[in-house]
Amino acid sequence: MRGDVTQRLIETDVWTDELVGRAGIPVFDVPLVSVGSGLGSFTLFDTLRIYGVPGAAMAVLGPQDVPWGSYEYLTRVSQIPRGERLRSDSGGTPDNIWGFPSYALREAIAEKSLSAVWNVLVEPVLAEYHTPRAGQVLVALEREFQRVEYARSLHKGQVRMVRKRNGGGYFTILTPPEGAAATKRIAFRSSHVHIAVGYPGLRLLPDLQEYRERYRDPTRVVNAYEPHEHVYEALQRRPGTVMVRGSGIVASRVLQRLIDDRDRLRLNTQILHLFRTYVAGPQGESVFARRAGANGWAYQAFNFPKASFGGQIKQRLGKLEGRERAEALKTLGGTTTPLRKRWEEQLARGRAQGWYQILVGSARNLRPGRTRPGVVTTVAPEPGGPSSFASTDRPVDVHADYIIDCTGLEADIREHRLLADLLDHTGARRNPLGRLDVDRTFELFGTRSGAGRVYASGSATLGGYFAPVDSFAGLQYAALEIADDLAANGFCRRLDALRSLTQWWLWVTDRKIPA
Repeated sequence: MRGDVTQRLIETDVWTDELVGRAGIPVFDVPLVSVGSGLGSFTLFDTLRIYGVPGAAMAVLGPQDVPWGSYEYLTRVSQIPRGERLRSDSGGTPDNIWGFPSYALREAIAEKSLSAVWNVLVEPVLAEYHTPRAGQVLVALEREFQRVEYARSLHKGQVRMVRKRNGGGYFTILTPPEGAAATKRIAFRSSHVHIAVGYPGLRLLPDLQEYRERYRDPTRVVNAYEPHEHVYEALQRRPGTVMVRGSGIVASRVLQRLIDDRDRLRLNTQILHLFRTYVAGPQGESVFARRAGANGWAYQAFNFPKASFGGQIKQRLGKLEGRERAEALKTLGGTTTPLRKRWEEQLARGRAQGWYQILVGSARNLRPGRTRPGVVTTVAPEPGGPSSFASTDRPVDVHADYIIDCTGLEADIREHRLLADLLDHTGARRNPLGRLDVDRTFELFGTRSGAGRVYASGSATLGGYFAPVDSFAGLQYAALEIADDLAANGFCRRLDALRSLTQWWLWVTDRKIPA
């Protein structure tokens, strides 16, 4: 098949039109390309449509049919189906850049009840933070997806490289699905590029990865972000023991699923919970910056304190540079979970009745059980940490039928081929947290090509001037900053008050944006 990337193109950092032409790759011209096709691409596309940019002036490249596809998959497998509530503020509305009406107000209108509105008014003092149900967000996204005609600008496939163009701008190479085109690659020539590829990949802890590779057993040691419904089904058929590793929001959700099944189906599931670090009480030296904690968990409503979204913490981070900002982000973020009464009651009952047991320490030497199926883990206890087991001063062997790893999605950005290519060939660099280094407008440092710019948003930019980049509000904030920067450089007009009000009314009435 014709139209492939040559070795010379792979080795060249700045491409000429002639070089691409000699490779036989067809070229399509479009002012702006967004790579990823997920929620990051969608929020920028939606924002720029509201600013007045025609859909034909943008191309969205990526593998997803709908922008919420990957997100819905991850929430579902990590035990947040459509009927359950997310860890997201009511005002974080990726389908609505104005944030009004919020998800709480929409829920109140739909259910003809003021409970959600009252919850927002008294949170977090008299009630837990109100968060939307997953299904509510997904339905709202589909409505906006149709309204802005996102699908017309979508080009499915995989993007492996973005290269600077001689004279300014960029080439983005798309590999379309097999059989979908008469050429192996397609080049999009644009003035600007936006990168929003989400998480680089799953991160399985080294000892768990070693077990899976050595014993070729991917069913008993699973990551919470991969399909693992077979674990819950097996426990429903036969009593068993499951070890949960991690202490974040996903660990909370997995434990809730296990206990809900146990209560609903009257199962005899035994749960072992391995903490690497045990939190016994509130964290933080200052009474004004203290985070609640107990029973192994660090409690925080969202990934970062709410003041990170638009309060004093956001202002303070905006003034920090380099390592100082990185240290501040580590202190503010980290592994946390919301404090929810339902989870607290379930775990307290499990501790009292003995079917939920705690271990604190590091795991090593995972191997198959000798006398019965399952996985044996040697746990080296953490000095001074509480334990449900009698011996806490020497390693103990623990048997479990299944292990569910809930430690996260934080793989190195080099594990994503496109991000690695950006680092190697376009001048992109890492920030002190090891992610992509962006400025206040989310432009990637070192990647400018003439008047052209490369922007990035989402989890790959953690470590910049805005902390909660991996959130609905964070994606919206990045999209607004990028749109304002593009407007300042003549790409589109600014969003003034009159246009904003007009566009909001079009959103309310679900009318398409005039081209």
